[in-house]
Amino acid sequence: MAARPLVARQPNERLQALIQEAACSNAGLARRVNMCGAEHGLDLRYDKTSVARWLRGQQPRGRAPAVIAEALGRKLGRTVTIDEIGMADGKNLASGVGLQFSPTVPGAIEQVCELWRSDVGRRDFLSGSTVASSALVEPSRDWLITGADPQVARTAGARVGMADVEAVRAMTQALVEMDHRFGSGHVRPVVVHYLNSVVSGLLAGSYRDAVGRELFATVARLTELAGYMAVDTGQPGLAQRYYIQALRLAQAAGDRGYGGYVLAASMSHLAASLGNPREIAQLARAAQEGARGQVTPRAEAMFFAAEARGHALMGDSRAFETVAARAEAAMERAGEPGGPDGGTGDDPPWIAHFDSAYLADELAHCHRDLGRPDHARRCAEESLAGHPESRARRRAIGLVLLATAQLEQREVEEACHTGTRAVELLTGLRSNRGAEYLEDFRQRLEPYAAEPAVREFGARAELQAA
Repeated sequence: MAARPLVARQPNERLQALIQEAACSNAGLARRVNMCGAEHGLDLRYDKTSVARWLRGQQPRGRAPAVIAEALGRKLGRTVTIDEIGMADGKNLASGVGLQFSPTVPGAIEQVCELWRSDVGRRDFLSGSTVASSALVEPSRDWLITGADPQVARTAGARVGMADVEAVRAMTQALVEMDHRFGSGHVRPVVVHYLNSVVSGLLAGSYRDAVGRELFATVARLTELAGYMAVDTGQPGLAQRYYIQALRLAQAAGDRGYGGYVLAASMSHLAASLGNPREIAQLARAAQEGARGQVTPRAEAMFFAAEARGHALMGDSRAFETVAARAEAAMERAGEPGGPDGGTGDDPPWIAHFDSAYLADELAHCHRDLGRPDHARRCAEESLAGHPESRARRRAIGLVLLATAQLEQREVEEACHTGTRAVELLTGLRSNRGAEYLEDFRQRLEPYAAEPAVREFGARAELQAA
């Protein structure tokens, strides 16, 4: 495997010290690395000469450093990071932080903690980065073909127990509620600082395997939330990094269902906002395949709805109808929350919110994109009837969808009235997504600029924005 030199090609003293501590020969380490790599689907063929090169300062490419760290960690009986083996090339880590689906659990911890640190530090390469479609699809492929992590327990650091996990869960729920009410602009800085200051310490602590799985599951949810908030604050490139790491944390938790949720609810919606319909459908199908037999009907409904969005954006009405029918059938099997037909009793917390109102919201988007204003209006009205007042951002978006459908039906005055209701809701939110929906509606109003209702709407929108 080709290697890149470290700066000034200095001897790797950190690696030398760990090899001595492990009482391992160069040939022995090479064998261990090759075996460890094989477990991750890598055909590594290192020998003692390869290790000698590493000790002289050369660094292997790609996933190899993480595999070397894991191999040494197994020999030492503790977690070893790529920084400890002298292979955390800062320049390469900075530019690619958060974009890799790490092959090892220690590598995943290091990757996500570095992402949080970089985010808190407001590094320019994070806030200014763009989204590459391949960087969304490739991790989904890695997730599909990667086997379960055999163990996630750690023996170094402060003891972490279930009480710590419950605290993170409670904090996550509180932050979700705040986000729904006020928008991510008010809440996201709190989430990122909490991840960096508290949660990173928990991941670096010591815990039994069972506790570790629960910890990774809980942190995956909070990391995904931070990614969604990055979308809502106009930072899609940063969201991409958070979603990839949430997917990897879900894998460490052994939760294939939540991994599918990250693909279908998070990555696919990011692809939708960037106008990549083919990737939307691919990510949703990856979710369906990777979580097959391990999710409830409610989650299946959401996965199908995500795929339907992709087909609608591609203008494929036949494929849309087929998949939308599957989504509706799955939702019927799931039942309504608290209803006599099943409710959410069997559903994990991360999907319990997805009810008929959310499904109608998704289908309203699809009908809008297919140019079906009658269907879009009906679905938007259904979603608004089901969303409680606490879902302020979702209701605002639903109102814009309804106003758009009304406009397509040439009901200009009614559309402006509905749009004004959306503006009033968005005034109390700091949400880039809401602002983008509103701007799209204002552009659709331009052909009717001479209408009195349109002029009045524009004046009210300007006044609210000021």
